Amino acid sequence: MQPYEERLTAPRSWWLIAALVGVAMALILLPLGTVPMLGGLVGGAALASIAVSSYGSARIRVVGGALVAGDARIPVTALGTAEVLDAEEARAWRTHKADTRAFMLLRGYIPTALRVEVTDPADPTPYVYLSTRFPERLAAALAAVRA
Repeated sequence: MQPYEERLTAPRSWWLIAALVGVAMALILLPLGTVPMLGGLVGGAALASIAVSSYGSARIRVVGGALVAGDARIPVTALGTAEVLDAEEARAWRTHKADTRAFMLLRGYIPTALRVEVTDPADPTPYVYLSTRFPERLAAALAAVRA
């Protein structure tokens, strides 16, 4: 079985917004002259693009007997059952059903998710909530590593 890997990239519309931030900065600096306007265009677009890229660089991987989600590395042996969440259930688990002790790698632009119980008695985290575009594949990868 091949290891699972997914990057939670930001939607394309966010890149358009980053470009529009550059345009807005250019318009703000327009009264100061052409050079500041161009600096605002380039600088504003660059900073907004860095922010979008950084937010969309989160990864979920199942490698070496562990689930790696963002900065968290959890051994698969410490995980229980995985529950695939459709868009409606995912919204419920990130709002009114959410537990503040849970580890959540949440991306609002990804409608589906996977919720995995943490069975380690020494860990106060009740479950791991992962926004993912392929919850079935991630659940299958965790089951394959566990087996």
